[in-house]
Amino acid sequence: MSCRHLAAVAAGCDPCFTVDASRVTFGGGALAEVGPRLRAHGVARVAVFVDPRVHGLPWFAEVAASLAAAGVDAAVYADVAVEPTDASIADAVAFARQARADGVLSLGGGSTIDTAKLANLGAATGHDVRRYVAAPWGEGQPLTAALPVHVACPTTAGTGSEVTGIAIFDLRAHHVKTGVASPRLRPTEAVIDPRVTATLPASVVAAAGLDVLCHALESYTARPHTQRPAPPTPTARPMSQGANRWSDVGCREALRLCGRFLPRATHDADDAEARAEMMWAATLAGIAFGNAGVHVPHAMAYAIAGGVRDYVAVGYPPGAPLVPHGFAVALGAPAAFDALAATAPARFREAAGLLGAAIADVGDAEAGACLADAVAGVMRAVAAPGSLRAIGYDDGDVPALVEGTLPQQRLLGNAPVEVTGALLDGLFRAALGGR
Repeated sequence: MSCRHLAAVAAGCDPCFTVDASRVTFGGGALAEVGPRLRAHGVARVAVFVDPRVHGLPWFAEVAASLAAAGVDAAVYADVAVEPTDASIADAVAFARQARADGVLSLGGGSTIDTAKLANLGAATGHDVRRYVAAPWGEGQPLTAALPVHVACPTTAGTGSEVTGIAIFDLRAHHVKTGVASPRLRPTEAVIDPRVTATLPASVVAAAGLDVLCHALESYTARPHTQRPAPPTPTARPMSQGANRWSDVGCREALRLCGRFLPRATHDADDAEARAEMMWAATLAGIAFGNAGVHVPHAMAYAIAGGVRDYVAVGYPPGAPLVPHGFAVALGAPAAFDALAATAPARFREAAGLLGAAIADVGDAEAGACLADAVAGVMRAVAAPGSLRAIGYDDGDVPALVEGTLPQQRLLGNAPVEVTGALLDGLFRAALGGR
């Protein structure tokens, strides 16, 4: 019997887990601290990454003023792409190399923070970032070089990229999402100012919030860390360790906050409490999944987002097909949680309760359906697309979706069961109809 099927610590399994996180500063007005924080790290010139929309908002002006007051020179890259691609990453890397900065600052959502991570990587190592992408899409080389200081300032309440060592982008030629995962990619500091969410459109709040919800649910239902084979050396313990006592704490609170505040935050831009609480939920879930890891819904999402043909979410830039990451993850989530609940029905049932579902009379056999219904209910409450058909997929697309998901072994290996092509086929077909 292999380690992953043992119910508790046994010979050959890892009884320990490691907690890693960026240094976090959280609170209204925190953006004013970015200049002094970079200066404290010895940064004299910083490469600033921001997308065109955020570049025109008052948050960028606050950051620029803080840098100037601290005497930090700034080279600004304001062309970050929403849902970055290999081409947009290459452009950002070229900028970072030319900027000759000794630090990096990102101000934006996950796309901006991931772009800054990979630009920092490409500039510091001199290598194409695909050298560090896992096979079959890259060379799978480990990242051993130390990277310059990176201060990340999220402007969406969702991705958690400011506290993780993961950076994702589209490989357009293969119609898939992939990325680089390494503790060395984790930003040095995360400066999280909940005021920034006041300027977010409802669709962005909804998509980012569903990403938070799935981060927490997937980390909470991942394979327990005690069922993972022990690493050859302590320093080789993976970032995605599986569910553990540390990640469970953040996941539970993030789920409670999502159930209570995500619909409010989506539909009322003036609800400062709800938007601030979702920013805190995103921070908790980001730290949790940065140490536990996500699994099947995120793996499915990479194929869903990579293969979309003509769907463009309301509130996002027109001109190119785009399903926001949080929507892509949520579309596969109800089917996945329903199918996997038999591995730990009490945990799945508890998660549904944290989202607000009535669970007093829910038995083990109904735990998966209860959680799936709770997730689908949140999706409806925030006006997210409810099925793969709603974004243009049909039955004939399922084989390609399965094929695009199977290579995501970094994620699938963190699931509480062995994930086969047959299982994924069933999940995608269920997701076509929604719930």
